[in-house]
Amino acid sequence: MSEPGQRVPSVAVVTDAACGLPDDLRATLEAEHGLTVLDLPVSVDGETLPPGPPAALELALASGRAVATSRPSPGAVEAVYRRLAAAGHTHIVSVHLSAGLSGTVDSARWAAGRVPVPVSVIDSGTAGMALGYAVRDACAAAAAGATPAAVAASARRASERHRVRFYVPNLETLRRGGRVGGAAAWIGGVLAIKPLLQIDDGVVVPLERIRSAVRAIRRLEALAAADLAATPPSLPRECAVHHFGNVAEAEELAERLTEQTGVRPLVSRLPSVLAAHVGLGVLGVVTGRPGSPSTGTVAHG
Repeated sequence: MSEPGQRVPSVAVVTDAACGLPDDLRATLEAEHGLTVLDLPVSVDGETLPPGPPAALELALASGRAVATSRPSPGAVEAVYRRLAAAGHTHIVSVHLSAGLSGTVDSARWAAGRVPVPVSVIDSGTAGMALGYAVRDACAAAAAGATPAAVAASARRASERHRVRFYVPNLETLRRGGRVGGAAAWIGGVLAIKPLLQIDDGVVVPLERIRSAVRAIRRLEALAAADLAATPPSLPRECAVHHFGNVAEAEELAERLTEQTGVRPLVSRLPSVLAAHVGLGVLGVVTGRPGSPSTGTVAHG
């Protein structure tokens, strides 16, 4: 909410809890740029978990309890959009988790048709910090006074320029959640392999099957380092490492990537709504480069 007398940006940016932003960066974007993050509920044995630390989810995953996620209701999204319109925003750019992984985009599109200001709903086609970087760039463009089209373009460019790969100890949690995508063929050998997966065309697909956890993590590291090395050091590069229940392992991976590439990754806990589908011990790496500053026409008023 803007302070009295403070100029309200023309364009408001909305995303969802799958964005993977580290707590400090999310807090900055919310406080300084007015970012709104929609909750994506996680339930255990049919009971919705309260927002906050993920200890209850970690325990549920460790004990094999029934974990499920849900999209925000269209009415809840509509209420958010109406609040932003009432605050003085004249356009909303709503950037969300891949439609191949969640129905959040559908809720946003339904709500967009029922509010008094235009809403640009963007299916990022991705998740985690690949979505988070897109949101960050959209917020920067909106704060600079870019047009709605330019804000939306900033988000699209960032989502397209970042790649998500991840290691999971096994595919069982993905299987239970129905998010295995093209990795379904691997399910029969789930105990024998340590899979590397990636998000491609908005869905989870298999990348490589590896026989040990150590080799799988080293391979994930090598692929991320190769991505970063492919961009000349004179150009900006960025990287994020996600974890859930294994922060020390993630920090060690980030340190090795820093030593190899000169790029210091952000280390961020995987959002609960994503961790619910991949399980404990996941390591994800997002690599890419920032989008160029928006060149769209500055919006005034």
